[in-house]
Parts: sequence; C-alpha cells; structure tokens
Amino acid sequence: MTELSTSDTLKKNQDPSDISGSDESRSDVPAGMTLESIIDMTGEMKHLHELVMLHVEKSGGVTCPASYFTLVSPILDMLEEEIRFRYREGMSKDQMKLVVRNWIDKEIAGMQCVI
Repeated sequence: MTELSTSDTLKKNQDPSDISGSDESRSDVPAGMTLESIIDMTGEMKHLHELVMLHVEKSGGVTCPASYFTLVSPILDMLEEEIRFRYREGMSKDQMKLVVRNWIDKEIAGMQCVI
C-alpha cells in the first residue's frame, strides 16, 4: 500500500464529514500511515470488502488476479484521496473510522442504485 502524505488535516471536535474547513487547518497524514494501516486501525476491512464485492458483481466477476487488481485499485485510490482530503491533525481513531465508513457507505449506496 502507498504511504499517505498530503496537505490535508482535521481539527479536534470538527465533524470529519465537514469539508468547509480552511486549507490552513489541514496537515499531512502522519508519516508511515498507509491505507492498509488505516483500514486495519478503523476496523473497516469487512465493510470495504462489501464495496469491492459489489464492484466485482457489477463487472461480471474477475478471471485472474490482474483483473481483480484492475477493478480494486481505483476503489482504493478514491478512498485514499478521500482520507487525504478529510484528514485533520489530531484526528482520533473514531473520527478516522467515520471518514472511512461514510465514504464506503456513500459508494455502496451509489452501487446499489446502479445494480
């Protein structure tokens, strides 16, 4: 997994789904923090798997590891960008979980409207 580093952050007590914060309040995701470690820390792996399986179902399945990674990589890239955008310095584990969970829920809802 790629290391997350960006100029985005989240103030304590700020709603992680609120994107109205100024750029000055943002900071880098901590060095060494990977998407994999964030998913593990937040306990959202099963939830993310649900989203991935909806994509697999919509695509008609996968035939090999390469086709699986072609399908999954854009999903992970979009989640990583969401985390970079919403992350704020001092963000708690629960706030990070909320960012990840809300993004996955939004994507699942969008997929279910399409299926």
